[in-house]
Amino acid sequence: MIISQSRSRVMASIKSRGNRSTEMAMVSILRSHRFSGWRRHVGIVGTPDFVWPKLRIALFVDGCFWHGCNICRRAPKSNETFWNKKLEYNVRHDRRVNALLRKQGWQVIRIRECQLKSPRTIRRLCRLFEA
Repeated sequence: MIISQSRSRVMASIKSRGNRSTEMAMVSILRSHRFSGWRRHVGIVGTPDFVWPKLRIALFVDGCFWHGCNICRRAPKSNETFWNKKLEYNVRHDRRVNALLRKQGWQVIRIRECQLKSPRTIRRLCRLFEA
């Protein structure tokens, strides 16, 4: 069994690769439905995953665990206090980012990881870009 200091050191050494699976799934959806005009890694508030600069649309693809999805997120069994505070902070941060972007004239869309394969999500995007 790894003691907590060792575990902390091991976990700190693991480098993040971003939310690659969710972002790549969204890239696939956008390409297959021929949505155009989007960009990635645009330096605006909150660093949205996808941005349509001309339309002023910011799209975030949120991982269910990290962004507090009530449908499929499982609470960690260890260090519950830490994780609850962390995840609550993430949800509050998302709300602040949404408000800031809207104040700057952006339309904000958040799609959860569990919604990526939903036909409802595709219809929502299609309606958005038809308007």
